[in-house]
Amino acid sequence: MGFGDVVQQAIHAGTGVPRLYAAATRAGLGPSGAFEVLRVSQAALQAAATHGRGVPGRTNAMRHFMWQATLTARFGVDVARSIAAAQEAGTPSRRDSRIDAHNNAAGQAYGTEHAEDLAGLTPSEAMSSLVPVALGMWESGELVWVRQP
Repeated sequence: MGFGDVVQQAIHAGTGVPRLYAAATRAGLGPSGAFEVLRVSQAALQAAATHGRGVPGRTNAMRHFMWQATLTARFGVDVARSIAAAQEAGTPSRRDSRIDAHNNAAGQAYGTEHAEDLAGLTPSEAMSSLVPVALGMWESGELVWVRQP
């Protein structure tokens, strides 16, 4: 990975919160809904970091799955897809974006199927219920990752 790649990744990471908030409002959510998107994103990041570490790629796969499952359950699949697309915009690695899209789609399918169970939970409660699901999907190969060259 060259210096330019590192700079692109840093810029992408540093603009995440404003990008997600703007994507949520463009998807039709008001300020409170957009703020909830940020809360869900933070909870997914924290839960994945806690429960996914130790195996390359697992944290990222879990984060995308749990994030999109919860957003889909709360706001619908169209909003979740729109926010996911905005998050991937400008990502330096196309291969990583394809993997994220796969894991996002798995989360969207799960969130659609289990919307009634997930929609009323706090972000933290939603992540607690999704961690064992995500770990099981990781073990079965339903959530994936690609080693970067």
